[in-house]
Amino acid sequence: MQRILSTQLGAHVHETVTIAGWIHRTRMLKSVAFLIVRDAEGLSQVVVEEPETRARLEALGEESVIEVVATVTPNEQAPGGIELTSPVIRVLSRVDVRLPLELHRPTLSASLPTQLDHAALALRHPARRRALRVAAAATAGFRAALTEQRFVEIHTPKIVGSSTESGADVFEVDYFGRPGYLAQSPQFYKQLMVGVFERVFEVGPVFRAEPSDTARHLAQYTSLDAEMGFVTDHRDVMAALTGTLSVMMATIADRTGAATPKVPAEIPAVPFAEALRIVGAPAGEGDMTPAYERALGEWARREHDSEFVYVTGYPMRKRPFYTHPDPADPAYSNGFDLLFRGLEIVTGGQRLHRYEDYVAALTAAGESLEPYAGYLEGFRLGMPPHGGWAIGLERLVARLLGVANVREVTAFPRDLHRIAP
Repeated sequence: MQRILSTQLGAHVHETVTIAGWIHRTRMLKSVAFLIVRDAEGLSQVVVEEPETRARLEALGEESVIEVVATVTPNEQAPGGIELTSPVIRVLSRVDVRLPLELHRPTLSASLPTQLDHAALALRHPARRRALRVAAAATAGFRAALTEQRFVEIHTPKIVGSSTESGADVFEVDYFGRPGYLAQSPQFYKQLMVGVFERVFEVGPVFRAEPSDTARHLAQYTSLDAEMGFVTDHRDVMAALTGTLSVMMATIADRTGAATPKVPAEIPAVPFAEALRIVGAPAGEGDMTPAYERALGEWARREHDSEFVYVTGYPMRKRPFYTHPDPADPAYSNGFDLLFRGLEIVTGGQRLHRYEDYVAALTAAGESLEPYAGYLEGFRLGMPPHGGWAIGLERLVARLLGVANVREVTAFPRDLHRIAP
């Protein structure tokens, strides 16, 4: 008899079926016991009346893995109007230790450190599983949207030979007796691959050794990267990103039932200097602080009924060397950030594409060209005007679900203090 899932029981009323899963909760009453079994799709209620079966059940701890052969019986009082009766229970894996967390409650009451210490168990809670499903759906939507726009998925190295990109701290590793580094992003590689496929994307981990101990920072996170050639400027990149976000939100809603915001056909865009004015920041500020981001998010919701807002034209001194300056004012960039509900979740922009411009930019920054030799070769050999973006998956999911800390939507987070489990 083939195993079925909890969501399939309604199609098998009055039939004998096999289910399997974890003991989520057991309620022992005087003459009957109710067993709640959890599988990948949800919960099933099993009614146990036979004394011998009941005695075996009393000896099993929650999270024991069992198989149940029983009859699907309608009952309006049961969850979903269906329960399983006359069960035969087979134990697949017994749990006989005290659980550090209670999974049967609607919310996890344990502290976040306790949840992270016992991730193997905490991640089974419906709320934690839901967040991971939303992340999976977001990634699926990202892939679908870009494939439809004829982007090609690529896979780039995560161990690199130079700690040269963007100035962020890097993790050094011993690479067969010489130094290597965990990649801060696929930026250099995805730009070079524009010369191969014109439009590329990648879903993968990135590593930042920044000593930031906040609710929005991780030392390793998942980046949804894209790069596209033959753009006029950063506005073409923003248009492609907006369309991609629309598909992502629709996919999340369809696959998980989560409430998702409407993505406007044209997300409001505010120049950096204007954004500072809106939030009441000093004109000389070089970046958007978290407080400024929150204030601008509230402004976008109030003035444009939008959960999203672009900030464009950041100062060049705050952008990586490969960023294309604004031709009208080279002190500012053709770069942007996308804020979602007052939190930056995307950084992107137009890149330099001429070899001589890279030489000038690196020289002005006091950088040697040698560490960039493999990267610069692509531009010496011809590269079209191009640009791209990177979405922080964990930040997006946390903001979408109203979760305060990105660690709550990350299966096994890595941060300033945590490298296990």
